[in-house]
Amino acid sequence: MINHIDISDQDARKLIRHKQIVLGGNRKLKIYGLLNCASGKRMKRKNRVFFTGLNEAIDNGYRPCGNCMYPEYKKWKNGSV
Repeated sequence: MINHIDISDQDARKLIRHKQIVLGGNRKLKIYGLLNCASGKRMKRKNRVFFTGLNEAIDNGYRPCGNCMYPEYKKWKNGSV
């Protein structure tokens, strides 16, 4: 997990381009989602974290976003995950 405040925007873009960052999350709400999610784009930089993969987000106790990852969110909500 990479905190957005710990890296520059340039470094974040580089990691995204090289597919080393694939998901974003909200540190306070413990939610992860796609990098192009409208909800994720609105969050404050100090609350944003990045993940290298789905398992990393789940292992850190984050849940799927109900906006950009609705099918995964429904499974999580129903306890199927």
